[in-house]
Amino acid sequence: MRMQSVNRFVLLIVSIASGISCGDVARQGRSPVYLVIERLEASRGGTTAGEFGGTLFSDVLTLVTTPEPCTTESPCAVTFGDSGRVTLRLVLKDLGTPTFPTVPTANNEVTINRYRVVYRRADGRNTPGVDVPYPFDGAVTGTVPSAGTAAFAFELVRNVAKQEAPLVQLTTSPTMIASIAELSFYGQDRVGNDINVTGSLLIEFGNFGD
Repeated sequence: MRMQSVNRFVLLIVSIASGISCGDVARQGRSPVYLVIERLEASRGGTTAGEFGGTLFSDVLTLVTTPEPCTTESPCAVTFGDSGRVTLRLVLKDLGTPTFPTVPTANNEVTINRYRVVYRRADGRNTPGVDVPYPFDGAVTGTVPSAGTAAFAFELVRNVAKQEAPLVQLTTSPTMIASIAELSFYGQDRVGNDINVTGSLLIEFGNFGD
């Protein structure tokens, strides 16, 4: 009877240790590096395109005066998509010791191949196409070096999103929608280990003055 109890206890400890180990692998992945967001920025489409900042004021409708037939007297109403830019770097999981620090190699380089954008609101009203724009997956390709950083530009708010609910309703309304864009970037290191990282960015949608 005592031996059976000991065996059960040993099996329980092994099971717990195994569960912790699996959870750790699922959370951190098998890659020997972490993917870290150094900076996450956005740029409003249209006349101010290319000016990046930490918060995006996304204009759902922009009046342009060029090219023809658009003029100052008769501007054209146009929708522009908005861009994002992320700067990424890598951190080794095993830093070694002060005497024998771990040195990254080319195998630690990570190639980013896709990203996902999900919009959320602080009030919890998050139904796509009703309260916030639809989430979407996009493609972006570039390599984060084993040392240093790499910056990637990507589409943050699609042009078509401004022609769909709920953003299209803002073109004739003074209402604004404050949302948080949750951005996840996915890639692989040189030996095929999957790796990803997620960050957030504040977006204010509205029909701002041109």
